[in-house]
Amino acid sequence: MDLSNLKPAEGSTSTKKRLGRGQGSGWGGTSTRGHKGAKARSGYSHKLGFEGGQMPYIRRVPKFGFNNINRVEYRVINLSDLEDLASKLNVSDINIDVLLQNGLAKKSDRVKVLGNGKLSKKINVTAHAFSKSAKEAIESLSGTANTL
Repeated sequence: MDLSNLKPAEGSTSTKKRLGRGQGSGWGGTSTRGHKGAKARSGYSHKLGFEGGQMPYIRRVPKFGFNNINRVEYRVINLSDLEDLASKLNVSDINIDVLLQNGLAKKSDRVKVLGNGKLSKKINVTAHAFSKSAKEAIESLSGTANTL
C-alpha cells in the first residue's frame, strides 16, 4: 500500500458540483450560468408557461365554446346491451351491481339506458336515467324502469 492507492471511504465525499469556488475548481467565474441576463442573476425564477417573451402557447391557441361545470356525465348502456346481458346471465332483474360485476359500468359511473336495440323479454331495470324510447320499450313488455 502506498499513497497512489489511497481513496476516500465509500460515501464520505459529495459528487455534487461546487459552483463559484474559484477558477481552480473548473466551475468558477460565471459558475456555469453563462454571461449576463436574468438567468445569470441570483433569485431568478420564470413564470409557468413563460417562453422568453414569445407569445405563450396557451395564449396563441384560440378558445371557444362553453364548459358547464355542473354537467352530469353518464355511462351509456343500450337496450341491446341489456338484452345480451339478460340472456347471458339468464336474469330478469338488472341493476347497477349486475352492470358492475359484468364490466359494463364502474363504481363511480352514473348509468343511462338508451333505446338503441330491441328487447325480446321482460326485464326490470334499475339505473340513474332512461331515455324516453328506452323506458317505453321496457314498459311495453311489462317490465319496469326504476330510476335511482
